Amino acid sequence: MHSNHLLLEEPIRMASILESSKSSFFPAMTKIVGTLGPKSRSVDVISGCLKAGMSVARFDFSWGDPKYHQETLENLKAAVKTTKKLCAVMLDTVGPELQVVNKSGNPISLLADGSVILTPDQEQEASSEVLPINFDGLSKLMELLMGQDTNANGRFRKPDAVKQGDTIFVGQYLFTGSETTSVWLEVSEVKGSDVVCVIKNSATLAGSLFTLHASQIRIELPTLSDKDKEVIGTWGVKNKIDFLSLSYTRHAEDVRNAREYLSKLGDLYQTQIFAKIENIEGLVHFDEILQEADGIILSRGNLGIDLPPEKAFHLRSVWIAYTWMVYRASYDMLLVMVVTSLLLAIYANLLQWPLLGINALHLVFLFQKAALYKCNMAGKPAVVTRVVDSMTDNLRPTRAEATDVANAVLDGSDAILLGAETLRGLYPVETISIVGKICAEAEKVFNQDLYFKKTVKYVGEPMTHLESIASSAVRAAIKVKASVIICFTSSGRAARLIAKYRPTMPVLSVVIPRLKTNQLKWSFSGAFEARQSLIVRGLFPMLADPRHPAESTSATNESILKVALDHGKASGVIKSHDRVVICQKVGDASVVKIIELED
Repeated sequence: MHSNHLLLEEPIRMASILESSKSSFFPAMTKIVGTLGPKSRSVDVISGCLKAGMSVARFDFSWGDPKYHQETLENLKAAVKTTKKLCAVMLDTVGPELQVVNKSGNPISLLADGSVILTPDQEQEASSEVLPINFDGLSKLMELLMGQDTNANGRFRKPDAVKQGDTIFVGQYLFTGSETTSVWLEVSEVKGSDVVCVIKNSATLAGSLFTLHASQIRIELPTLSDKDKEVIGTWGVKNKIDFLSLSYTRHAEDVRNAREYLSKLGDLYQTQIFAKIENIEGLVHFDEILQEADGIILSRGNLGIDLPPEKAFHLRSVWIAYTWMVYRASYDMLLVMVVTSLLLAIYANLLQWPLLGINALHLVFLFQKAALYKCNMAGKPAVVTRVVDSMTDNLRPTRAEATDVANAVLDGSDAILLGAETLRGLYPVETISIVGKICAEAEKVFNQDLYFKKTVKYVGEPMTHLESIASSAVRAAIKVKASVIICFTSSGRAARLIAKYRPTMPVLSVVIPRLKTNQLKWSFSGAFEARQSLIVRGLFPMLADPRHPAESTSATNESILKVALDHGKASGVIKSHDRVVICQKVGDASVVKIIELED
């Protein structure tokens, strides 16, 4: 079942684009992370989401209590049993997130050109005149002024209150594409601990909790809050979460601290940490964060808000960081020259030089391309957010959103994360299905040949033993037009390395459990490793019988291979006379072999 992958450089017959795609057991190689909430927590809806292509369920603890999320998780477990589809669990922390508290839950109408007061007094009732917030230091924050208020280590040092002209955004999931459900505020004055703001657009805030984002302002709160630790230490431990989404990651130290905390919580030492890049500070320290994290989530909504045009002048160090990032990420010098020229033009525009009609918000797409490239070369999963906001209320995405999804795939994204679209959106199943179909179509024109050459060149020589085996397996599979690559693994590392080279065919990761003990009881490893593959592009796991060791030289190896082949046949990935590439360990040696199936 080798897909007919096209290269963007090849002439494409336009009529062929309209031909319907064949349905597949794997909707797309690119994975989909769905956020479960009010509109997507029943067993039936979750089952629909799994069948549509959701492989990771995200639980957002910025709202709802552990009991509510536990009920949703139990429904997820029931849906997994019903559909027989694996699904990983991601816990998303609150982090240093500011929130407006609306205890009554009544809608709040705000009119343009009016004024509203942000107050830390949570005893006050939320209204169109007063918005209580969960933080008492908004008027004593530390302003992020790039290049002026940092020390030699890049840390921000000068405390300063929000001041007249600063921008503040309020809304559910911030802006969801609809200006009538989120509001833009401009600070007019600070009165003691209260902040008086001018309302810039009319909006109605509905619900009990809204996110508040102060653009270009550093929040002096820990990345992993006490509330986050309590949730992880109870709900997370109980449910053995596969991924921790570390909100508002700003430094590599944030990831190290989170990993140290997880290491003290039993099985959670295996939990992978995905650093969520949401503001300029995380962007500037991206390289160090990537080294420490297991994966990256690009929170494009918050990044877009943190890059307003009126603060553009303070982004000069970010511009330099981007230029260097793209330079290091590109092996084609012509591309470097073109991108650098574009950056120069953008920077000139930030200084009010009328060269191009581009503002600082457009830097987000450059960051996406450079950051995804870096993640790909490091072999670490990259997740992109905020792609089909309009599907929160509509059954179809806009043309721009469909193109955005496709570009994320072509840029190298491992997964697409859906937030409000599935959490409170009207069409969670349809959204997952449509996003999956767009991803599958984009994958057909992904230039794997160019990507493979770039990756091999980036890795350099001499390659490590595993890297050499992985790249050889992919090269062999492409040359013989194999329908699938089957990799036997215990830790999952070998399978992830194969997936790093983006083969055009699925990689079936057969995870062999290992017997382990904590000196009190025996248990098998493997479940974590299998579920954590569910966020890696092109990687599809299955758990093997623990009686069949991965390095066995006996007949059990043939037995477990037969199970894997039968699974591939049942799912429609493998058919008679197909060629299959096998990657396994035989004794101390790693072996890549090619087999051709008989009738």
